[in-house]
Amino acid sequence: MRPDDVAAVEQVTDAAYQQVERRTRLPDDPPTRGRGRVASQQWRAKCAHLVEHDPGGCWVALDGAGALVGAALSIRRESLWVLSAFAVLPSAQNQGVGKALLAAALRYGEGCLRGMLASSADPRAVRLYREAGFTIHPSMRLSGTVRREALPVPEHVREGGRADLDLADSVDRRTRGAAHGVDHRLLLDTMAMLVVDRPTGSGYCYVGEAGPYLLAASNRRTATRLLWAALAASTVGGLVEVPRVTVENQWALDTGLAAGLSVRQAGYLALRHTRPPAAYLPSGTFL
Repeated sequence: MRPDDVAAVEQVTDAAYQQVERRTRLPDDPPTRGRGRVASQQWRAKCAHLVEHDPGGCWVALDGAGALVGAALSIRRESLWVLSAFAVLPSAQNQGVGKALLAAALRYGEGCLRGMLASSADPRAVRLYREAGFTIHPSMRLSGTVRREALPVPEHVREGGRADLDLADSVDRRTRGAAHGVDHRLLLDTMAMLVVDRPTGSGYCYVGEAGPYLLAASNRRTATRLLWAALAASTVGGLVEVPRVTVENQWALDTGLAAGLSVRQAGYLALRHTRPPAAYLPSGTFL
């Protein structure tokens, strides 16, 4: 992949993900929201960041006319390989394009001790990941409007900054086995960061348009404080989403339900040679 492919990759991922949503959507599921202007800008910034720091992990597929029809973007952080994005245009599916792209991205992870990715509910994608040796863990999504009267006053939570990046990397290693490293700098430039740094526990949470984007903490109590603070920072009356909640993170389920959010099964967290991280809510791009 090259830097000037970013716009085309965004269009491909949008088309592919929307098709999956339509095919796997349940009758009572809330309507799918497209990327807003800010979210689109942030996604392109993340995509360009991946190409800059992990050029060997970012691959695209072209058709016979040279048009981009698929992409697989992956990163390596210390001993962890992460699949950040994986999509093929509906018109190019069932032709081996996705399998070839995933194989190229997996080669970038050779030598890594662990692997992680977020999967949609698409059975074909789940089959590919399982065949590649990943263990499939069902995940939940919390969504809805926060009941403001249920919000507690989050103690010991403050705004984070660059001085907290070493703390964040340390918490990353404890929760998922590898630091986010350079990814923290991009996230800090595009989102608000909340931090807890106490003798009893430490952690951080990035907060985006729709709620918490990435949360990691040394224990469940600290993680709960951060999630409450992220929910409190959401727009009054706006739709909030807390995706990728695995069964190991019941504290997040309890917090979301107490805040008035609804829960449903939504996709999978696929892992290789590691267990689902606890006191942790993975991001969509950097996991």
